[in-house]
Amino acid sequence: MPIDALISLIGIAMAAAWSPGPNNALVASSGARFGFRRTFPHVAGIGIGFPVMIFCIAIGLGQLFQQSTLLREILRFGGIFVLLFVAWQIANSAGKATKKQSGKPFSFLKGAAFQWVNPKAWVMAIGISAQYVKPDALFSTALIVASVFLIVGFGSASSWTAFGAGMQRWLNTDNRLRIFNVTMAGLIVLSVLFIASAELA
Repeated sequence: MPIDALISLIGIAMAAAWSPGPNNALVASSGARFGFRRTFPHVAGIGIGFPVMIFCIAIGLGQLFQQSTLLREILRFGGIFVLLFVAWQIANSAGKATKKQSGKPFSFLKGAAFQWVNPKAWVMAIGISAQYVKPDALFSTALIVASVFLIVGFGSASSWTAFGAGMQRWLNTDNRLRIFNVTMAGLIVLSVLFIASAELA
């Protein structure tokens, strides 16, 4: 991959990974509730799960997805349902500041599996694969793209988790905790609005 294409890929990866979305809202909320250490398996699930997903899409799965309108619409509406359910759970979780440690954070497998039902992840993976993965160097360029997202994804998810964990001292009242939870849920709802109008092919 030419160096100018690699620099462009890194820039797009950083913008996509660091911008507010379902993954970042989830780990920020988890960091606020459970702290950084307990949320790290979720971070690892995102950091490894999405690069694996984008690699699979790049080497052929994306072609099947683009050829099936039914599959795209099932993913769109199924993903919207999952995201709205997650947003509802976040908005209503830890209603009392004294109970913010109740429940369990995502495991590594749950964090990785979530990528496959996250329509925003599919939009990103297909768009970036189409732009940067070259048919004449399929595996090598797919591996480069996945590696970039491995590094950038870990950095982004870790930072959003640290942000949530850093908010723990401030989230010591019911009202503050409620505002934080609703804000994180709102970020997911905004992603749903984007997904509802996006062209997934």
